[in-house]
Amino acid sequence: MADLYLYPVEAGGRTGPVRLGWGCPCTKDRSVDEGWDGYPLLERAMMPGERRRLGFVFLCREEAAQALGATDRFYLWEGRWIGEAAVVR
Repeated sequence: MADLYLYPVEAGGRTGPVRLGWGCPCTKDRSVDEGWDGYPLLERAMMPGERRRLGFVFLCREEAAQALGATDRFYLWEGRWIGEAAVVR
């Protein structure tokens, strides 16, 4: 579980909502050197500026869980930083 925050448009976030099936690279720091494709488990669209607690699915499940589980926060990349998620333990 993670508390996801999508940055608002004025802070450089997306200009539109994310929807079921959307995913993007997730990183453990604000570097694009290493990332994992993550998909938030959305039940409905999520708008820029919104916060929500939800689960994530990662394509490289074990590798992502090991790397991101060792940190308290991870970041969402879509050509720019569009959000961050606090890991809920």
